[in-house]
Amino acid sequence: MISKSMSSPSKDKGSAFEREIAKFLTKLYGESFIRAPGSGAYIGGSNQRRKEFLHEGQVRSFKGDVVPGQNFGRMNIECKSYADFPFHLVLTGDCKQLNSWLAQLMDVAEADDLNLLFMKFNRKGKFVVVQSKLTWVTDQFLYYTSSNLGDWLIIEFDHFFKLNKDLVKTYSGTIDTKSILNIQTKSLISINT
Repeated sequence: MISKSMSSPSKDKGSAFEREIAKFLTKLYGESFIRAPGSGAYIGGSNQRRKEFLHEGQVRSFKGDVVPGQNFGRMNIECKSYADFPFHLVLTGDCKQLNSWLAQLMDVAEADDLNLLFMKFNRKGKFVVVQSKLTWVTDQFLYYTSSNLGDWLIIEFDHFFKLNKDLVKTYSGTIDTKSILNIQTKSLISINT
């Protein structure tokens, strides 16, 4: 009798969150986002050399947890869904779990990628972690400095997309400074109204 391999409950939970994010982004932007086949490990870590033999579309398909829509070619996504998270360690500046996830995200990142870490925790909600080197519109965030991966903002998921929907799309495509400034101005106005 051949036994079928079963996945673990934690892997199933992670896969479900990846599908949830892909579905959310598809609805938000009207483009097809899908859960990546396999994982970013295919071209991450010691497998970086594989990028040399893949075309741009293939690299996008194997980078991160979600394959972005056609107009989001510079988007790199990692998704994490866990029962709990040590937010108090974010405030100390030494959160090993967050450092590990950021390293995983950045392991497959290209120089101009928009790198997004989506996190979901039981009874705490969903959060987005973004690099602070980009300008974001928010009045509610935690600031985190990773010793080797730079400065990051942790923002509640719905709040982030309410104010930064257009910036995410702009940062994920071709950079147009004028468009970014216009989007930031409109988002700031919406915060104050």
